[in-house]
Amino acid sequence: MSRRYVVSAVEDLPPGERRIVPAGGRGGIGVFNVGGRYYALRNRCPHKGGPLCRGRLRPHVTADEVYSVEQHEKQVLKCAWHQWEFDLATGRALYDPALRVKTFRVEIEEGNVILYLDGPESPAREEGDIP
Repeated sequence: MSRRYVVSAVEDLPPGERRIVPAGGRGGIGVFNVGGRYYALRNRCPHKGGPLCRGRLRPHVTADEVYSVEQHEKQVLKCAWHQWEFDLATGRALYDPALRVKTFRVEIEEGNVILYLDGPESPAREEGDIP
């Protein structure tokens, strides 16, 4: 059975907002609402231990050729200390997918945002995967 942590009421964590909760060990866990999808990951950058979840969120952008730029649906979290970037859904570093931050399952139950601290990881609360 998983340990649960009530983050907040759904209306208290609107799209575009985040909460850093004192759960899951040193640094806590960041819980994000991005367009109605909920994500959670450890608030500790694997590079130097910085507060990862205080960093900036931005869309994932790639460029395959000169002047060919594509903006993806997934979001990137950039560490405030040294600018390392991680996919918010998977926790994987953009430059080295073998490096990652632990993600946690988030569910909506009875109008509350619930963080699950044990058990299988789940990148997004909403049905369907982000490509």
